[in-house]
Amino acid sequence: MNKKKAKLVYKHNSFDIVEEGNFVICAVSGKEIPLNKLSYWNVELQEAYYSPLEVNERFKSLGNKK
Repeated sequence: MNKKKAKLVYKHNSFDIVEEGNFVICAVSGKEIPLNKLSYWNVELQEAYYSPLEVNERFKSLGNKK
């Protein structure tokens, strides 16, 4: 199976596929996220996250406290 990075537009409860592919890259860890496992993203920053750990790390880096 050929792996190809997808290009997405992240919306509040979904995402649109702009360019077909199998995965996206986590903006924090650099890990590949298969599209069927993608659950975490930021609409304003238009970036994906591998897990809640990376989400929290990004919020902290932006100066936001949970």
